[in-house]
Amino acid sequence: MQSFAAVDVIIAKRDGRELSDAQIDWVIDAYTRGIVAEEQMAALAMAVLLNGMTRGEIARWTAAMIASGERMDFAGLGKPTTDKHSTGGVGDKITLPLAPLVASFGVAVPQLSGRGLGHTGGTLDKLESIPGWRASVSTAEMLDQLRGAGAVICAAGAGLAPADRKLYALRDVTGTVECIPLIASSIMSKKIAEGTGALVLDVKVGSGAFMKTVETARELARTMVDLGTDAGVRTVALLTDMSTPLGLTAGNALEVRESLEVLAGGGPPDVVELTLALAREMLAGAGLADVDPVPALADGRAMDSWRRMIVAQGGDPDAPLPTSREQQVVPVPADGVLVGLDALKVGVAAWRLGAGRARKEDTVQAAAGIELHAKPGAVVRAGEPLMTLHTDTPAAFEAALADLDGAWVIAPEGTRPADRPLIIDRIA
Repeated sequence: MQSFAAVDVIIAKRDGRELSDAQIDWVIDAYTRGIVAEEQMAALAMAVLLNGMTRGEIARWTAAMIASGERMDFAGLGKPTTDKHSTGGVGDKITLPLAPLVASFGVAVPQLSGRGLGHTGGTLDKLESIPGWRASVSTAEMLDQLRGAGAVICAAGAGLAPADRKLYALRDVTGTVECIPLIASSIMSKKIAEGTGALVLDVKVGSGAFMKTVETARELARTMVDLGTDAGVRTVALLTDMSTPLGLTAGNALEVRESLEVLAGGGPPDVVELTLALAREMLAGAGLADVDPVPALADGRAMDSWRRMIVAQGGDPDAPLPTSREQQVVPVPADGVLVGLDALKVGVAAWRLGAGRARKEDTVQAAAGIELHAKPGAVVRAGEPLMTLHTDTPAAFEAALADLDGAWVIAPEGTRPADRPLIIDRIA
C-alpha cells in the first residue's frame, strides 16, 4: 500500500481538495494500526466536517473501514437476508417486534445492534432486561440461530469494521459527531460488512433524534442509500417522526413489555404502524413484496418467532420483567388537549432515572424509565396521570422532573395538534 504523510492528507482536506482513493485507503489503515495519531485523525475528521466529501470519497472511506476487519457471509443460509437500522430516538423499540415479525415469513434477520448513550435507548440494553438473555453471540452461533429461529439481535463482534469503532470514539470527544459523511460511513461500514442482502434505514427526524430537520435527515438518508446501493445491498430509507416519543414507554423493561403487546396483536398505534411499514420494506427487499405482515401479529406467528429468538440467546421468555422499586406520577396540570410532548425532554428525563448512560462504561437500570398515559391529540383532565416515572433511585426524581419542565403543551379543548405524519418520506 502506498504511504503518505498524515499531515499532507489533513492539509488536502483542510483546503477543500478531494482525497484520492490511495490517500483514503492509507489513512484508514494507518489509523487502525496506530500509525496515524489520534490528534491527526481528529484534525482530519474536523476538516471533513467543515469541507464535506464527494460521493466517491464517502464510498471509498466506507470501503476502507470495511476492509479494516472481517466480513460476514450468509450465502450458505439458503434464504434471503434483510436488516434494519435506526438512527435512534426515544421509545424506539421497533427492532424488538420487527425482527421476529419478518423472520416469521422465512426471511433471515441478522440484526447487529448497539447500546444506548445519552437520551437514546439501546436495543441490547432493552433485551438484557429479560432474565438470562445474552448479547454476545459467536459467528457460528449466529448462523445456527438464523437457520433455526430466523432472527438474531446481538452485539457486533470486535472484528467487524474495527476502524469505525476507533473513529466513533474519537468523534464523540472531538465535536465531529454531527458530520454526515462520517455518520453515513460509520453506519454503512458495519451494515455492509455484516453481509445482509437488503437493508432498510429508519432515519429519525425531530427533537428526540440526531437529525433535527427534515433537510439534514434527507441528506443523511440519501447518502446512506447511495452507499448501500453502490455496495450491492438493496437499500431504502424511511424518514420518520421523532418529535414525540414512540409508543407509551421509554426505558428498557418498559419497552420490552410494550413490544410484547405489539407481538400479541395489540400495542400503541404508532408502534404498530411503524413496525408494519418497516416490515413491508424489509420483506420487499427480500423478494416478498406481495406479502402482508399484518396477520402474523394477530395469529401468533411473530410471537412464536420472538420466543425462539429469546430462548436461543439464553433468555426466558416467560420470566417476569423487572419492575422499579419506586414510581412517581406526574399529574395533568390543566384541562384541555395535549398538543405537544417533547421527545428530547422525555428521553433526558428517562436517562436521569437510570434508563440510559452518560458514558459507555456506565450501567443502566433495567426497570427505570417513563410510562406515558397520553399522547398528543388526547383530551386530558387536571389531576389525571400524565406520566409515571420509574426508578430504583428515588433521589433521581428531582432531576428528572426538572428535565421535564416544558415537555408538554396543553391547549384549550377543541384545539388540534399540528398534523405531522409518522412516516415523512421514503428515499430509495
